[in-house]
Amino acid sequence: MKPLKNITGFFFSLRTTLWSLFLLVAMFLAGAFIMPAREEFQTIHSAPFSQWLARQPLSVTWWLWCSLGILLILTVNTLFCSIESIVKKRKGTNLLLLISPQVIHIVFLFILFAHLLSSAGGLSVVAAANEGTMFGISAENDFLRIRDISIFASPDGYISDWEVNIEYLSGQGVILTDKIKPNQPSLQMGLNVNVKDITARPYKAVLLQISKDPGASWALAGGILFTIGIVTLIIFRMKTERISSRSTSLPHKP
Repeated sequence: MKPLKNITGFFFSLRTTLWSLFLLVAMFLAGAFIMPAREEFQTIHSAPFSQWLARQPLSVTWWLWCSLGILLILTVNTLFCSIESIVKKRKGTNLLLLISPQVIHIVFLFILFAHLLSSAGGLSVVAAANEGTMFGISAENDFLRIRDISIFASPDGYISDWEVNIEYLSGQGVILTDKIKPNQPSLQMGLNVNVKDITARPYKAVLLQISKDPGASWALAGGILFTIGIVTLIIFRMKTERISSRSTSLPHKP
């Protein structure tokens, strides 16, 4: 039972949080010196982070693996400390005031989960394409095809407007069609497809950016929860201080 008590004590300890944060900063500092010196990091955005990390030598990415391990410890530590705080303070404490700090802790977990999803299934591709070009967008043989590019020129020869018609395909054929225009990307099948640049000469072509971020909704939820938690905490702190100041200002009976 003593080893189990030592393990739980480790994760319930605030000292674990402080040391984990210190070590995490140290790993990031190491990475700040390693990344500019190694060419492997030039392709870090060419594939989902988890796939890129698995293909790189440990001698280059050791600080990233250590950072992931430290973040795992911080996650468990946050859960344990939040549960302990709620259990110890559940009596005689306003429920919203009790939960507000824990909501902020949950936000931290949401952000970590969002990055985990993005690293496992995220996608970011920038490539030149012309009419008929196809891109693979999933492991299930789904594709995106540039059907046609329309460019409209002003009388003096400058591009005045444009639109790019695209198709999403699977093994059974066209799933759906969409149109990309200025400030109007295609947001289908969890993708964000937009045109970074376009040219009409020597032939019609576009510089296309295809990105996918499955963790974006979790990050947004975390941001909303963080705002709610902070505002609620501030309101109740102000209310508590107001009540306390009123009680101290009341005259005492002789």
